[in-house]
Amino acid sequence: MMNAAGLKQFQVHKRLFLGLLAFSVMAAVLAAAAAWYLFFYPGRPLLYQLLLLVMIGLLAAALLFSACGLAGIVYALLVARTPAPLQGPMRVVVHLFFPLALLLGCVMHIDADRIKRSFVEVNNQLVRARRLKARPEELLLLAPHCLQRSECPHKITTDINNCRRCGRCDVTRLLDLREKYGIHIGMATGGTLARKYVREYRPLAIVAIACERDLTSGILDASPIPVLGVTNERPCGPCLNTRVDLGKVEAAIGEFLRGSD
Repeated sequence: MMNAAGLKQFQVHKRLFLGLLAFSVMAAVLAAAAAWYLFFYPGRPLLYQLLLLVMIGLLAAALLFSACGLAGIVYALLVARTPAPLQGPMRVVVHLFFPLALLLGCVMHIDADRIKRSFVEVNNQLVRARRLKARPEELLLLAPHCLQRSECPHKITTDINNCRRCGRCDVTRLLDLREKYGIHIGMATGGTLARKYVREYRPLAIVAIACERDLTSGILDASPIPVLGVTNERPCGPCLNTRVDLGKVEAAIGEFLRGSD
C-alpha cells in the first residue's frame, strides 16, 4: 500500500490525466445516453430503432470495458500492483481516450505539456506496478540526439560510438551506463529512427529520454512494450543542447534490471 507521501504525489502529479481520462469516459456515457434517448423517441422507423439498438449495445459493451480499464488504472496506482486480467482494458483505455483527454484539456485551456507530463507519470507508475524484470540485453535505452552539443563535429545518430567522450554533454554518461549495465542504447532523431532501434534490438522493455510530446507518442507507439519515460531538461529551448537527470535514468534502468538473472 502507498504511504502518505506516495499518495500525496499520486494526487498532485497524476490526477490531471486521470481526471481528463474520467471526463472522457463520461463523455462516452453521455453519447450512449443520447443514443438511448433517440431509440425511445416516438415515431422512429423500425429499421432506425434497430440500428440504434445495435449502436447502444456496442456502446454499452465499450463503456463496460472502459470502466474496467479505468478502475484497473486507479487500482494499480494506489496499490502499486497491476491486476493481470485488466492489463488489456487498461492499455486500450489509455490509447483510446488519450486524444479525447487532450481535446478536453484544450477546451479547458490546460497546457498540453502539463497533460502529457501527467500522462508520462501515470504510465511510469503503471509500468512499475507490473514489476517486469529484464536482462541487460533485453533492455533498450532510447535518447534524443539533441543531448549532444550542437557544435560537436562527431555526429552520433548513425553510431553512438563516434562520441569522443569529452564530457561536455550527457552522452558520455549514457555510454558509461551502457558499459556499467550492459544494455543497448540508441540515439534517435525522431520516431522513425526510434522504431528502427526497437525492431533491431527487439527489447523486452525500454527506458526513453525525450520531451513530453515525443515521450507520449513513443510510449503509445511502443505498446505493448513497457516504457519508462524520463523527461529531458531544455535550458536552451527545445531540441537544442538538452540535458537529462542521469540519476533518474539510472533509477529507471534499475527498475527493470533489479532482481533479473
